Amino acid sequence: MTSEINSGSADGIPGWGGFEFGRRVGLKAAGAMAASGALLTLGDVSAAHAASKSDTIKIGYVSPRTGALADFAGPDAFVLKEIRASSYFAKGITIGKKKYKIEITEKDTQSLGNVAVQVTQELINSGVDLILTSSAPETTIPVATTCEQYKVPCLSTVVPWEAYWGGFTGATISPQGAATGTGPTYNSMFFFGVPQFVGCFVPMWQRIQKTTKCNSNVAEMFPNDADGNAFRAAFGPTVGAIYPTGGFSFIDGGAYTDLTTDYSSMIQTFKTGAKGGAACDLFINCPLPPDFQSFWTQASQQKYNPKLATVAKVMLFPTDAYALGNLSNNIATDAWFTPYSPYKSSLTGQSANAFCAAYQRSGRGQWVQSMGSTYSLFEVAIQGLKRVTNPHNRLGLAKALQTVNYDGMCGPINMNLKSSNPLLASPAKGIGMVMPVGVQWKPGSTDLVGHKKYAWSQVVVDNSLNKHVPLNGTLEPTNA
Repeated sequence: MTSEINSGSADGIPGWGGFEFGRRVGLKAAGAMAASGALLTLGDVSAAHAASKSDTIKIGYVSPRTGALADFAGPDAFVLKEIRASSYFAKGITIGKKKYKIEITEKDTQSLGNVAVQVTQELINSGVDLILTSSAPETTIPVATTCEQYKVPCLSTVVPWEAYWGGFTGATISPQGAATGTGPTYNSMFFFGVPQFVGCFVPMWQRIQKTTKCNSNVAEMFPNDADGNAFRAAFGPTVGAIYPTGGFSFIDGGAYTDLTTDYSSMIQTFKTGAKGGAACDLFINCPLPPDFQSFWTQASQQKYNPKLATVAKVMLFPTDAYALGNLSNNIATDAWFTPYSPYKSSLTGQSANAFCAAYQRSGRGQWVQSMGSTYSLFEVAIQGLKRVTNPHNRLGLAKALQTVNYDGMCGPINMNLKSSNPLLASPAKGIGMVMPVGVQWKPGSTDLVGHKKYAWSQVVVDNSLNKHVPLNGTLEPTNA
């Protein structure tokens, strides 16, 4: 796998790292741009676009349709079909008394950062008005930083905001977790970050502590890569800041190398490494999926059975659950989109449940979280277009996107929300927070979408961060 992917995770599986990871990927994107001789000069591109009087609004969409990140983009074909059939995209949009058609051009990054830069350049050369991108920092940061370089509006999702913010020159994050420094002019994004992971996981820890009387020792499985080091530095302190009376003790299993095959030493640390030789009853991680599969299998064999496993970066998709089989039972993770929410499309009025049911009826398998965020990219794009008088004015459109405030398929998204609650507020203008819920994988459960039963399904077991999404399952210990 190429170095663009290896900088964040060894086999290209999505990274959820912080500022340093974003900075590294942003620098790699800059290097890829400098190495390319195919792109028009910035002045040429801007002048050509400024002179455009086309009655067509051109939107580019960049995602990893193939390669290691392809699970994220698996629903793309279905989602884009739904988007193109909706009114604005099928019939056009009126802006400033002029009717415009909307054209969408799709590009595949092959899950490679340098290809992400290349296809973004191709879209810019074609005269797009706006670029949308999704699915992990390895995709979104190269696309976003390329757009910023060439002054093209860009909207990203499924990237932790800390990694996204760190991808831009001069953008930093304060020790308190706030965005500082010079952020992007032409970029916006919606998703969440480390505080929301904490706000999603810790309430589940506390509930399991009450029901099982388990201890407050937390096992940390963080690799020696950009993602793992970012979590190692940020997760425990963020827990302490948000839950100062929680009393949690964090036991680091060691900065292991990605794709390690033997986790015996780490498992022993988690079994006896806490004060007084106590085991770690709670578990948090951010590994590569194959590493978690190896670890979790060995942990079971060596009788390390934490009361609750809350995992990040893995167990997002049904393929992850099927790979572990019975060991998937009651593993908890975050979910930023589910069919069980009361949300609906701002384009068609279709409910989240009906949207997912249609996907499953299409024969593409179970719903996945990324289909909601991909859909919402186009909803936010329409909201931005409604706020401008000239859709070909790139700076005007970029500024409009940074102030969008609406309700849609992923719920309420406010790109500039002011709030005294740091979990809800926008860290900076142009960053919208989506509030995740806690889900667990349950075997043989009836998926409420279309009332179909699958071998494994995600069910919502905690809605501490988002009371709009109802519970449809019971939080249970991962191991009794």
